[in-house]
Amino acid sequence: MAWVFLIIAGGFEIGWAIGLKYTEGFTRFWPSVATAIGMVLSFVLLGQALKAIPLGTAYAVWTGIGAVGTALIGIFCFGESREVLRLVCIGLIVAGVVGLRLVAPNGS
Repeated sequence: MAWVFLIIAGGFEIGWAIGLKYTEGFTRFWPSVATAIGMVLSFVLLGQALKAIPLGTAYAVWTGIGAVGTALIGIFCFGESREVLRLVCIGLIVAGVVGLRLVAPNGS
């Protein structure tokens, strides 16, 4: 269950990272509220995952999910660069996250 919490926490990290774009420096009320809620949920779920997953692994996976998800949304929704080297780097992050999951201790 810890890995499920961690994946969902990563999803909320993507949400609040994207939400930051719409808060305009936390001057827009509803986008700011939604972003803050996403932050809290992300941290709470990360905390739950940390009960069973080692800190270094959980944090790296959480940030990896957030980084990859946010970068892909930037590409597909905001017209950001699709340069091959950028995509390769995103792929390396995915490989690192998968690798960390594969070497995680049993039961985590």
